[in-house]
Amino acid sequence: MFAALDRTLASLYPTRTWGEDAPGEGVSPDEVAALADELAVALDAATFVRPGDDDEACDFIYVLCLGRPPCIVAVRDHGVPAPAEWGDTPISELYLRVCVSQRARVAGVQQVAVELVRGEDGYAIHERPRAGVYDAPLLKRMQKLVATLPAYDILHLDFGEIAHAPPGFDGGPWADRFGGQPAIANYLFYAQPTTMVATTWLPSP
Repeated sequence: MFAALDRTLASLYPTRTWGEDAPGEGVSPDEVAALADELAVALDAATFVRPGDDDEACDFIYVLCLGRPPCIVAVRDHGVPAPAEWGDTPISELYLRVCVSQRARVAGVQQVAVELVRGEDGYAIHERPRAGVYDAPLLKRMQKLVATLPAYDILHLDFGEIAHAPPGFDGGPWADRFGGQPAIANYLFYAQPTTMVATTWLPSP
């Protein structure tokens, strides 16, 4: 893994500076959709694809591990109507979030808690990623997920091994935006810090 990772970073960042990436060949949207469908069967779980935005050089597959459809991610990202039973009691769900790079044929997996809290005229949705997968109920699905990736010629990168800054690289403008230095994951997947909490506001119907 480490040798392949070094080759990938050298190819994508010839100047060894974040933000100065060269074109790469990652995983196509059709492949991501096919992978999500296969994972739904292999893991016996609902899966949801969210394309990356302008600040994310990856697409995400959310695997619902703790919660029930219609789940928060389906309502937030796919226009599914909010269930009538959503009320004032906060709801917490647990997912495996697969980050599939658009720059290289690599993927990483994070454990993500998604929490919904009722507010005035809507709901606040907090997404809390961790730097890896830790909770026992998720580990069996994690193992099956990782075993599925080679069939798509995708290299799995352990998030625990890519959550630090790569030696000899310059963070460039990243430090001005977030402070500190970007992790390897920021060179391959997305700009924001790997455990940064993201909050979305969902208006009431």
